Amino acid sequence: MEFAIAAEGTKFWFLENFNIFRDLKDESMQELERITSMQDIRRNQPIYFPTEPSNSIFFLKKGRVKLTRISPEGKEMILALVNMGEVFGEMAFLDEGERNEFATALDDCLVCAINKNEFKDFVARNPELNLRITKLIGLKLKKYSERIEELVFKDAEQRVISFLLRLANENGKSIGEEIFVKPFLKHQDIAELTATSRQTVNAILTDLREKEVINFDRKKLIIKEKEKLEGKINF
Repeated sequence: MEFAIAAEGTKFWFLENFNIFRDLKDESMQELERITSMQDIRRNQPIYFPTEPSNSIFFLKKGRVKLTRISPEGKEMILALVNMGEVFGEMAFLDEGERNEFATALDDCLVCAINKNEFKDFVARNPELNLRITKLIGLKLKKYSERIEELVFKDAEQRVISFLLRLANENGKSIGEEIFVKPFLKHQDIAELTATSRQTVNAILTDLREKEVINFDRKKLIIKEKEKLEGKINF
């Protein structure tokens, strides 16, 4: 049976554009659309809280989401940023009982949510997805491990620069010899991601701008000398 091409902006169109669902048959995509709900989440609104039952897996179609934990002293630490086209809450697939972090919309977001039990049944009928999910979870755990290594073995400047390079690699667009990243983050958010202070982040970014290695404002980051940045963390 032939299905009409999904109109841009529909739930079907959004789901089709996730790499994890590439090459699935039309019948499977129609089933996926049936079990998926699409939600608009306003900026700074929570998506889920720690200790909540881990019942759903989320696919981010618009905006950015931050995953955070709160220390016993009440300090917020950003574990990761989720960008457009990425999955979060995927540990539910491993029968995680409760969430152990906050998920909060950093921008106005559009999120697709799938009940974990329905998704497991769907994967069972589409076994090619099983390997993709396993790889996805493995990559996420690898990123967490690398982040812990950065916190242990790198100083504040190296952590901030590593973050800038990672941001450029994951979200940047090359124009000539420069890399543009839009939108950029608040200095406070970068501080929480790199376990530094806002003042330290401001000083490091300002120094890099004065040396014409980067440029930035509230809306964008421009990496002008990527090799110089890499040289500051690879020695």
